[in-house]
Amino acid sequence: MKSTQIVFRTFALSLILTGALAQAATVTGTVTDKTTNKPAVGDTVVLVDVQAGMGEVAHATTDARGHYSLTKPGSSNYLVRVTHQGATYFIGAPGGNTPGDLTVYDVVAKVHGVFIEADVLEVESQNGQLKVTERYFVHNTSSPPLTQWSEHSFEIVLPAEAVVNGAGGQRPNGLPTSVKLDPDGPKGHYSFNFPIQPDDGDKDTLFQLAYHVPYSGGKFTFKAQVTLPADNLAVLLPKSMTFTPGSGTAFKSVPEDPGVQTFVAKNAIPGKPVEFTISGNGSIPREQQGASAGDSGAPGASASAPGNQPGGGIGNPIGTPDPLSKYKGWILGGLALLLVVAAAFLLRKPAVSPGTGAAADAGTGAYPAFASPAAKHTTLLNALKEELFALESEKISGAIAPEEYTQVKAALETVLRRALKRS
Repeated sequence: MKSTQIVFRTFALSLILTGALAQAATVTGTVTDKTTNKPAVGDTVVLVDVQAGMGEVAHATTDARGHYSLTKPGSSNYLVRVTHQGATYFIGAPGGNTPGDLTVYDVVAKVHGVFIEADVLEVESQNGQLKVTERYFVHNTSSPPLTQWSEHSFEIVLPAEAVVNGAGGQRPNGLPTSVKLDPDGPKGHYSFNFPIQPDDGDKDTLFQLAYHVPYSGGKFTFKAQVTLPADNLAVLLPKSMTFTPGSGTAFKSVPEDPGVQTFVAKNAIPGKPVEFTISGNGSIPREQQGASAGDSGAPGASASAPGNQPGGGIGNPIGTPDPLSKYKGWILGGLALLLVVAAAFLLRKPAVSPGTGAAADAGTGAYPAFASPAAKHTTLLNALKEELFALESEKISGAIAPEEYTQVKAALETVLRRALKRS
């Protein structure tokens, strides 16, 4: 009897091992340091399982040729993560015989050639609060190319009264991701612990955050500050609200969308406040904004321009060049990024039982969780389906430019695929 059990268990174990080996596959590639144009030697390479909470399932170290090899334990979705001098770089784990080659850069805490091309504040009111979505388009033109990374990679200054609802970042040619925003010094000062990689062609790094400030009196004065030289500081708000620049601040009105006001200040100096006051109430009509962006035909809004990233929404004023014309699709693209960031929290945050305080933790950027996993997935899936339907409707009606449609649809489909896999 015992011999029969041993034979059976051995046979069962062999079947398990055979199945595991049948699913296993090898990912190999080379990591190149583009700062030195040499193989990156001794870097840690990790296979990350996206569907298992970004768990690490395999490890390797690059050899003298920058080569690595990892074994996939199954058929899940994986990322390959390389850590070079403390900064991380990702690619999707390739299938078949496709090599998983990665490019990394040497790391410096402060890099010459990093600047803000545009700091954009989108402002509207709701329920006695002023809601702000702020986006920073950051270039890294260092030569030789270097990554700026530290615990204070990108520092920002918000109003002292600001309560942060969420933050995200996007590398050049990367997907949007939720990002931790750390308090840094005086109230209102924060830092992104997120690498600013060298530009990839004309594609840069995007930082985005959503926050709100008290607005019970229907008036709020901003003293916006940048921590890096900024070519443009722009403010978008509905027509029903009033924008008043502070004394000595030169803002230029950029007339384009009939439902949105746009004001742009050039050459913001680090540490020097740019003052303006917002009053009144209203919301930005995003449907009109999308239609306007699609009809404007502004130069620079090509598939290869940074406007193909989240950003845009400003057209060409008559007779003058628009300093931000390449950011067509700004509003729609920004919405897609916020959706990805919010969905990331919804998909991974444990459910909160009713009565246990599901409201967002002020200042932490934590999004509220729904009462149950089923309700959470149903709500998210319905929202995604509605967004995709609205997007297709805009395409049919010609209310969205082709490049914006492609970008937003890709972001929505990415979140939808994750939601379906988790449901």
